[in-house]
Amino acid sequence: MKTGIVFDLDGTLLNTLEDLLDATNYALTACGYPERTLPELRRFVGNGARNQIRLSLPEGAGDGEIDRVLGIYKPYYTAHCQEKTRPYEGIPQALETLKDHYPMAIVSNKPDPAVKELCGKYFPELFALGETPDCPRKPAPDMIFRAMKEMGVDRAICVGDSEVDVATAANAGMPCLSVLWGFRDKDVIQAGGGSHFCVCPAEMPRALMELEQTVWGV
Repeated sequence: MKTGIVFDLDGTLLNTLEDLLDATNYALTACGYPERTLPELRRFVGNGARNQIRLSLPEGAGDGEIDRVLGIYKPYYTAHCQEKTRPYEGIPQALETLKDHYPMAIVSNKPDPAVKELCGKYFPELFALGETPDCPRKPAPDMIFRAMKEMGVDRAICVGDSEVDVATAANAGMPCLSVLWGFRDKDVIQAGGGSHFCVCPAEMPRALMELEQTVWGV
């Protein structure tokens, strides 16, 4: 039985935080709201663009205001999502090693057009899926199952940098490898149920093979 690897994108493969911050602040400023800082946004990302904007707005902002800011944020971010974003150091080499052992795919809670834009540039050989109206975002398991179908596998290991990825893996009945170079600290991931960790991209191939052995004995 073949094992697939399903990666998160932001904070796992790509450091997208500065472009996310710039787009968020552009939309906030355009609507008359104060800007946010990088440490603040680091806490806000991971549960989709709408939740990111909701948390970025002053407390008590209603759905109409969230929609208004989101309507500016989404097209701006899609147009500017490649300006400061880069793969984390060691990620291209790790994926090159892994491709000889596993089918791989990417799923993300960021809007699908931005996911397609970024993955088309950095990971064009991998199936990539972002948030769409017909596929519930993480932590629902639907994205994982769709990626597994595309890869042609019956089981998978999820790789991500947040408690959302741990919950998604649990909902899909899959193990999760949590990376520690992303947007969440280890204690936050542990509080969300994370138990398998990887400290740098160079260790990821070995960590995935060890986790596969632990879970399935292969």
